[in-house]
Amino acid sequence: MKFLVQTVVILTVLATPVISFAQANSTVTREQVRADLIQLEQAGYHVGDGDNTNYPADIQAAEARVAAQNGASSYGGVVSGTSASGAPAPVTGLQPIYFGQ
Repeated sequence: MKFLVQTVVILTVLATPVISFAQANSTVTREQVRADLIQLEQAGYHVGDGDNTNYPADIQAAEARVAAQNGASSYGGVVSGTSASGAPAPVTGLQPIYFGQ
């Protein structure tokens, strides 16, 4: 029994790095990321300038300018429209709390 427990522990320790290895499924290269950063800097966003007060708005604006220059839509975007999720159902009359049960 002790040999079985030791074997399981050793196999678990050896298999953990293989299972937990973080690997992205994308094929973005370092050069492509660097080119994207250069495009963002040319569009007015400067990484590491110390002013992070408007971070999300600044990078989104720079990404929109880069997308406009490249003739493509930006990452994601906002879909205009309305939604009625969570609206209560109309009540036709007074019913007890446990009606129908």
